[in-house]
Amino acid sequence: MTELLSPEELDALPFEQALEKLENLVGRMETGRLPLEELMTDFELGSQLVKACRGKLDTLERKIELLTRDDGKEGEWSDFESGVPSPVRNAPASDDAPF
Repeated sequence: MTELLSPEELDALPFEQALEKLENLVGRMETGRLPLEELMTDFELGSQLVKACRGKLDTLERKIELLTRDDGKEGEWSDFESGVPSPVRNAPASDDAPF
């Protein structure tokens, strides 16, 4: 039976391993042969893994935004707060936007 992960375990899990676990869970769930309780536990773990993967990707994307906004300086990583939303991705669309 699949066990849920603690927040510490999720934070320590590299993106690639989290994604692999998620793919394995989806494969198990798609068989249609799991008892309902196992299916629900797998679904909960899958939700945890999706959230962890999304958080890791958002953090990396924010780092890339900060690096590319460096205006041609040294190209050093800037400190940032991972909980702060991206001003680019979360900004409301302006009237003069190309799309």
